[in-house]
Amino acid sequence: MTSELQALTQSLRDFAKERDWEQFHSPKNLAAALTVETAELLEHFQWATEEQSRHLSDEKKGQVAQEAADVFLYLLQLCDKLGIDLLDAARMKLIANGEKYPVERARGTSKKYTEI
Repeated sequence: MTSELQALTQSLRDFAKERDWEQFHSPKNLAAALTVETAELLEHFQWATEEQSRHLSDEKKGQVAQEAADVFLYLLQLCDKLGIDLLDAARMKLIANGEKYPVERARGTSKKYTEI
């Protein structure tokens, strides 16, 4: 994990500890909160067309950024509680996805790896 990500993780720990919220931050509760925040992020795109979703106003981008930050912070907290190095897990997942979706078979298709 990078030092910047470690510092952010420590800030999250401190934030929760100062408020005595650690008692509420079980992996189950953090996963539930992550799901709620993800739904709030999706709400900003719910009725938008593909084109509209690509061209957000500055105000809308700010709102989306707030929700994306919530998702990121809850995911980081969840991984911290479970002892998962998020960056390492992401790197490994990218390698696994490369194996499941080789360029020569996956280029230009949205099909799942079991269908290509």
